[in-house]
Amino acid sequence: MEKNLKQELRMIVAELIEIDDFQDDEDFIVDLGLDSMMSIEIVAQIEQKYKIDISEEYLGQFQTLNDVESIVRHLIEEQRQSVSAGSGVE
Repeated sequence: MEKNLKQELRMIVAELIEIDDFQDDEDFIVDLGLDSMMSIEIVAQIEQKYKIDISEEYLGQFQTLNDVESIVRHLIEEQRQSVSAGSGVE
């Protein structure tokens, strides 16, 4: 899953903004014309797909696909560590 994380995130974003061809470092708002409602939809789909909670503190950091991948990867890892700590598995 992690190997394809960026590609999966790209598909989520592309489907919502209806633009298939964009660069990993293009700014969602400036370059791709995302508005706040689209951003909320993207976050909601990511939360649902990866079963993570994305707090408001991260929303302002969702500026490029690279940013989204970095944050989602961090949250997935954080969740795994939390589950491992809770189950006693190390």
